[in-house]
Amino acid sequence: MNDSSWATPPHAGYWGPSDQGPVQGAAPAGPAYDAHDAQHTRPMPIVPDGPAYGGDQDDDRGAARLSGPLFQDEPFRNTTVRDETTPAQPFAAPQKQDPEPMPDASQPAPAPQKKSAGRDLGAAIGVGVGLGVVIIASLFFVKAVFVGVIAVAVVVGLWELTSRLQERKGIKAPLVPLALGGAAMVVAGYVRGAEGAWVAMALTALAVLVWRMTEPPEGYLKDVTAGVFAAFYVPFLATFVAMMLAAEDGALRVLTFLLLTVVSDTGAYAVGWRFGTHKLAPRISPGKTREGLVGAVTFAMAAGALCMQFLIDDGTWWQGLLLGLAVAASATLGDLGESMIKRDLGIKDMGTLLPGHGGIMDRLDSLLPTAPVVWLLMVLFVGSG
Repeated sequence: MNDSSWATPPHAGYWGPSDQGPVQGAAPAGPAYDAHDAQHTRPMPIVPDGPAYGGDQDDDRGAARLSGPLFQDEPFRNTTVRDETTPAQPFAAPQKQDPEPMPDASQPAPAPQKKSAGRDLGAAIGVGVGLGVVIIASLFFVKAVFVGVIAVAVVVGLWELTSRLQERKGIKAPLVPLALGGAAMVVAGYVRGAEGAWVAMALTALAVLVWRMTEPPEGYLKDVTAGVFAAFYVPFLATFVAMMLAAEDGALRVLTFLLLTVVSDTGAYAVGWRFGTHKLAPRISPGKTREGLVGAVTFAMAAGALCMQFLIDDGTWWQGLLLGLAVAASATLGDLGESMIKRDLGIKDMGTLLPGHGGIMDRLDSLLPTAPVVWLLMVLFVGSG
């Protein structure tokens, strides 16, 4: 309480006698009233021995009737009102609480936290560069080696997917027929084109159905359904990369496909991390934003125009714009599709094989659905080669 609250002199008869003489209803005559001292002195009235309250409890709203003079320096808090028939109890003195410590002005305020990129960028860049070297070396020197790289990626991706399905959902999709059929599917696509890929896909699905018959029938339907889904999702979509490679300028087509997908992902990541505020699909992937999608489309269209103009024979820049737009859309949908699978499984990454990236499937998520889109548009724009 500050001093200004006591600036007004008290009324006569309340604190004591007045220097102007007795007043009706005032206290008995006594020493003269000193207005100056009254501003700094606050005498406590005598509390009678009888009960200080009257009436029933007022539900903590301060509605109790006072039966005698009572004064406290601080207002009552959490005080229970007693009935007059209850013997009076002495009031407990309120405990003195230590004041909250004042902030130390000598200590600097904590610096605002910087926005985190959400992953180990050093490891991610190092692994990305290493994969890029392997891919480029195999792509431009020996095409058959690159087909082997695709087959290895397919087998590892199938292993990650089937392992997570069994761990999180108890679904036992047979890995052996999937791995063998997946590798054969990639080779058939490279050698025989779309016809070979479809035949290999059908035979792989049949092998999954037969292989699962060697185990008890419980869960047969969900196991074979997951197996057929895995065969389509991983090796069949990856076969379109091998089909692109089979063209005369196949290495440049595959390079364009990889560049556009990587540029789309990089543009979405960079723009979304720096400027993203509006969520794209918060229930599926909370980290993706509309601003990131704009970045993916912009970067992919620019890269597509350059690639089609300077890398692909008979290609034009406007075809590259359309190609980049399609790649940004398919890559984003592919990323959201795997995010949906991982959310259903309750996991963050499909694996831990690639530091900074997760598993192989976490890198193939946008590549797999983009491969048939690029293959089809290349055939429409410049032919099958």
